[in-house]
Amino acid sequence: MSLSLGFLNAKLFFCLCVTFLKHHFTFSASNPTGLTLRAVLDDSSGSPLYLIENLTIAERIERLIKATNARANYLSLVSNCDARIHPDNIPMPILREGLFYVVEFAIGNQHHKVKLLMDTGGGLIWTQCVPCKTCFPQNLPIFNPSASATYARLPCDHPLCKGPGDRYSCFDGFCVYNVHYTGGASTRGTASMETFHFSIDQSEIESFKNVIFGCSDDSSDIFFKNTDISGIFGLSMSPDSMMIQFSSFIHSRFSYCLVPFADAIPRPLVLRFGEDIPQLPPDVRTTSFVQSPTNHFYYLELWGISVAGHRLPFSQSTFQYRANGKGGCFIDSGALFTQIDAGTVGINAYVAVMQVFASYYESKSLRRTTSRGFELCYERPPNYDDFASLTFHFNGADYTVAGEYVNLISPDIFCVAIIKGTYATMLGAWQQQNKRLIYD
Repeated sequence: MSLSLGFLNAKLFFCLCVTFLKHHFTFSASNPTGLTLRAVLDDSSGSPLYLIENLTIAERIERLIKATNARANYLSLVSNCDARIHPDNIPMPILREGLFYVVEFAIGNQHHKVKLLMDTGGGLIWTQCVPCKTCFPQNLPIFNPSASATYARLPCDHPLCKGPGDRYSCFDGFCVYNVHYTGGASTRGTASMETFHFSIDQSEIESFKNVIFGCSDDSSDIFFKNTDISGIFGLSMSPDSMMIQFSSFIHSRFSYCLVPFADAIPRPLVLRFGEDIPQLPPDVRTTSFVQSPTNHFYYLELWGISVAGHRLPFSQSTFQYRANGKGGCFIDSGALFTQIDAGTVGINAYVAVMQVFASYYESKSLRRTTSRGFELCYERPPNYDDFASLTFHFNGADYTVAGEYVNLISPDIFCVAIIKGTYATMLGAWQQQNKRLIYD
């Protein structure tokens, strides 16, 4: 399996998802170099975290803001580390409450079912295993590696456990990991290999041998306890992620479309890989990923920002990665709301952007109000829908978010759903709604 990726040749494709919804949210047969997985949202009836009947829209949004802030705090912690990627610094949104994406498949020769959180910011794929030292309660049975004839421990001489690119450690003859998260959550266990089985349709199963994953036997303060979820499905550019391990099969490509959060019961999400990604329309927009020296996030080259068609006077260097390990712009489904960096050199990008939003809505004679932690909120007149759009000007592509997805809208008020970034600029899930994103 390939453990490297040409960062500078990788691209992100942007296209509107509206025309694809009917096709993309169904199962399809696998192509020889493709794969389709189904994921569900925690607010949908297919998820073990189904909450939509118990929470108001306002309560759901409040939880999303708290989750975004937790994500920002964690990324700030990561930015203070040195350039080497340590096992203790693998990013994953362990504290998210408002929007989990759950991927279901089976592992081992006995086809043990697991449900893992889809995470584009994390690398390590892991699930709980017995015997447990300290395991959190989960609804599905915990995986027993001794019952699987295809299970093996990762040897200590493996490149991920020994050498300049190691992510794990060798302890007492075994390759092990020890991951800590913001808020005190942690998971530890044995780096392992196993066969993964993905259901393509009712009659076909695609199997992959010797997939590297974490067999966790000691976890604490994990948020998703007492659900079906037992771990994480990492999709970052880390060498132990699904994206890199499966690169020879899926051609280092995956794609998803986030259905609008306003849907009463969100439709299922289909996560596609390789040739199962639909053919691109002729006017598709692309931008290249850029490599970060400190982590495996999907960084993009951001040249500027426009609000309601007005381009702000940022230079191309405003959003560059800075020498102190901060700055830059990356796309992350784990960051629920977009964050704009307030630490940019020469001009505070966050303040500048929010000032344009304020000027726009003041020109509409709207009344300011406060609500649930956002800086800019306004009373919404009856039938008002003149919301300001937001455009990210990337190298080679403009990514425009319609006003209805820039703002958080309720019948009586609306807020500009952007949060001040203390670490970097992040394109979050809220501003990814209703678009198909292809990571290639």
